[in-house]
Amino acid sequence: AYASTSAGHCPLSSGRQRCLEASRKKIETLGKMTAMSQEDIVSSTKTVIQGLEALRNEHNSILTGLRSSVQAAQQEDNKASLVVEEKAQLVHKSLEAIELGLGEAQVMVALASHLQAVEAEKQKLRAQVRRLCQENAWLRDELANTQQKLQASEQSVAQLEEDNKQLQFVNSLKKYDELSASTTSVASTTTQGDDSQKSQGEKREGDPPLDLGFPDDEESGQDALSPPGGGVGMGPMGTSGSGGSAGYEIPARLRTLHNLVIQYASQGRYEVAVPLCKQALEDLEKTSGHDHPDVATMLNILALVYRDQNKYKEAAALLNDALAIREKTLGESHPAVAATLNNLAVLYGKRGKY
Repeated sequence: AYASTSAGHCPLSSGRQRCLEASRKKIETLGKMTAMSQEDIVSSTKTVIQGLEALRNEHNSILTGLRSSVQAAQQEDNKASLVVEEKAQLVHKSLEAIELGLGEAQVMVALASHLQAVEAEKQKLRAQVRRLCQENAWLRDELANTQQKLQASEQSVAQLEEDNKQLQFVNSLKKYDELSASTTSVASTTTQGDDSQKSQGEKREGDPPLDLGFPDDEESGQDALSPPGGGVGMGPMGTSGSGGSAGYEIPARLRTLHNLVIQYASQGRYEVAVPLCKQALEDLEKTSGHDHPDVATMLNILALVYRDQNKYKEAAALLNDALAIREKTLGESHPAVAATLNNLAVLYGKRGKY
């Protein structure tokens, strides 16, 4: 009784030993299967599939022989036919089990193949994730550097704008001071000129005619930037105090502008002097019209700036325009017309058109 209770289904000691041995083998088999890798399992499964297919073919041949034997036994003896039919049923059941095992093994192989594909895809995605993480970190660093550069650039732009505003303000103050000083000097010069004209008015009838001879290169270079009223020959205004006696007086504003042009031209800053003359010329044409002595004076100033840059063709065109305006507004016998003709003669001489 004690032996049967302790051994379970193995009442005898020898049977108990056999049960323990079978259990130990099953445990070892499970341990080996657990320790096997996926490739080993797939390889073993494929081997099992080959064995099951061979076993299935063998069972099919046996079943075919048993069925033919059943048909022959039914004709001879019923008892023999029953035995053969029972064997055929057992073989058929074994064949069904073999088919089931084959199906499960094929499913395992397909599942293993699918798992391998999934694992490969997972590794590929992990590699992409690592690459994207590295790229993201690099982009973050680039963004931080770019933001720092942008902030530095914005600060530089703001500082430059402030400096520009300060320079513009200082420049406007400087121009205002220059205009004020020029206006004061012009006013004093005009007063002295009026007094001298009154004292010498009676002597003008006996004065010799104006010298309109062809000047030398040195004289023309010096006269190109001479101040207003410095003579008729090559002065930018084209006339001196005699213009007032003929009914036309050069405005103080043009004299001041002429002084500024002289200053810029003497410094070689023609990129400032030329636009300044053109803007003043445009303003005069809008306010007084094209056929006005002030416009002719401004054309004369711009022509002499061009001449100083060796742009003789442009200067000659401007002087021809100024000559036409002065002949129309002041008359052909006016000293300003003679001065303009003298300037044209100098330009044609420099161009070799004698």
